[in-house]
This record gives sequence, C-alpha cells and structure tokens, in this order.
Amino acid sequence: MIPTAHHTCRNYNPQRTAMKRIVRTALRRSLSTSSRHRGKYNEPLSGNDMPRSGGIASMMRLPVQTDSQGLKACFVGIPMDIGTSNRSGTRLGPRQIRTESALVRRTNIATGASPFDSFQVADVGDVNFNLYNLPKACEDIRDYYRKLISNGCIPLTMGGDHTISYPILQAMKERYGPLGMVHIDAHSDTSDTMLGEKIAHGTPFRRAVEEGCLDPHRVIQIGLRGSTYSVEDYDWARNQGFRVVMAEECWHKSLAPLMSEVRDMMGDRPVYISFDIDGLDPAFAPGTGTPEIGGLTSIQGLEIVRGCRGLNVVGGDLVEVSPSYDLNGTTALTGANLLFEMLCVLPGVKYLR
Repeated sequence: MIPTAHHTCRNYNPQRTAMKRIVRTALRRSLSTSSRHRGKYNEPLSGNDMPRSGGIASMMRLPVQTDSQGLKACFVGIPMDIGTSNRSGTRLGPRQIRTESALVRRTNIATGASPFDSFQVADVGDVNFNLYNLPKACEDIRDYYRKLISNGCIPLTMGGDHTISYPILQAMKERYGPLGMVHIDAHSDTSDTMLGEKIAHGTPFRRAVEEGCLDPHRVIQIGLRGSTYSVEDYDWARNQGFRVVMAEECWHKSLAPLMSEVRDMMGDRPVYISFDIDGLDPAFAPGTGTPEIGGLTSIQGLEIVRGCRGLNVVGGDLVEVSPSYDLNGTTALTGANLLFEMLCVLPGVKYLR
C-alpha cells in the first residue's frame, strides 16, 4: 500500500520523535565527555557512560582481571572474618566497598592527583582461602600475595578482618625486606595471644615484628584508644620502637603537622599503610566489629592518607568494614574513598595541579 498523507499523520508521534532526539543528543554528549578522558590506561566507568546503579560492581567499576600482569597497582579483596573477636561480618566488607565505590570518580580534585592518567590499575578479584582454618587461610593469603607482587604491582586490599595484614606483610618482606608502616586503628593489634591462639585480628603486628616483616623504628600507630586490660597494654609496642599516638593526642587538631614528622620518620624506604576503619569514630564509621568512641574524624583520616604522599608506599589495606552494622553503607563508602586516596599517593601518580 502506498502511504498517504492520512497514514503518515496517523503514524507520526511527536513525543516519540522528540524523545529519540533527546536520547541521541545525550548519547553524543556522554561519548564526547568520556572520550576526553580515554587514554592508554584503565579507568573507572563514568557515571556519564553508565548510571551508577548499573555496571559490574568491581572497585570503582574498573576492568577486572585475574592476575597482576601489566599492572602498577591493583585492588584486591580478602572476604574473611574468622579472626574476629567481637562482631563478625567483615567477610562481606570487600563486596560492599566495591558496591559503594561506584560513587568514587577518577580525579582527586582536592590534591590534583590523577592516578588513571599515570599507570595501569585493575580489580583482580578476591583471594581464595580456607574459610574454616585460620592458620591455613593465612598461608593461602601469603602464597597469593607472593605471586601478586612478584612483578612489583602495588596491592590495595579490601578486608576482611585485620588478621589479613600478617600474611600480606610476610609476602612483602620477601620482596622488600622489613617495612615501615603507617597504622591507623583504635587498637594496637600487638597482643601475644587471643584465647590462647597466636593468630587472630588482635595479634598481626606482634607476629610481623617477630618475623622481621616490620622495621619497628619506622612504625607509627595513630588513633589508639578505648578501655584496656591494663595500663601496660601498649608498652610492648613502644619497647620495640613503635611511635604510638593516642586518639586523645589527635582531638581538636589537624594531623597535617604529624604527617610531616611521619614522612621524616619513614624516609625513602618501603612503607605499608594499614587502615582499620575503627580508627575513625563510630559516628563516622559505625559498620565495624570492635567500635570505640572518641576516635578520629573522617577529615583526619584523609589528612593521614594524603600525608603519605612522597613515601615509597608498596602496599596498603583497608580492613574491618562490617556492612551489617551500617545499613546506610556509609562505612563502606568511607572505606572506598580512603582506598582511592591511597591510590592517589602511590609513587608515580601524576598531579595535574
């Protein structure tokens, strides 16, 4: 049938035509916006290319690969909570951090850091470990990290309880020797045993010192607080050479001057950052297993991580996010942002201003 004017008018839908025009225009703008940033390195999937509620829930919606080949840095998850002593749930931490990280964008406007213009980054997934045997789990984690860092890739780890730092540091020592460490936490995690066990989330840094993984004279612990079993609880760490900065010493002040001292303390030798989310006050990060009041603010957390710029950072972790105690997702979102901030201070990051 030959179309007539009547048929043409009957099939014409001005609203549909206008909507198609709007969609085409939006798509062109989206492609134009994203193409300005596309280069030779991976980068997060932009909210202009895909709604933040969509896409694969990798860290920052980055590409996923199964190893560290070709990477300068990677995000990796360890979904473990079998070392916890109070509230469990950190096995779900990496998954929730990844989910909330969809809101984290590619550039750090506060510092000018542009890591995705600097080197190759990807999410390498989660470590497979024995969930029913903590010593064996630590062996599995150590063996995984030996391979992961064999090419010099810098791992930024999503925990998981703080036990995971011990096997990571074991692997790090084999490549870098004894490390300095910037440790943010409500607790020292230098107990000798917990319920008679040598491996738990309250013992990793005593084990690490005993095995030569840490240079104790280049370790600082920031934010320690809360009730203890005795007034001597932190004496072991101090006697090894740790600098212990109690939370009360941080109240009502910027920590930028402290971090200037930390940079002098660490020098140019390898450094590891270990950030227990309970270092922050539970008003800022309630989703954790062992909360202590009177902690650091999220602003002070940013000051500490940003203050690591210029250090020879070879790895870092963000641990003890337990999503079930924060149904709003704020704790995991804070953790995702702090991991991004760690990425921004790695050696080799370009600063655009």
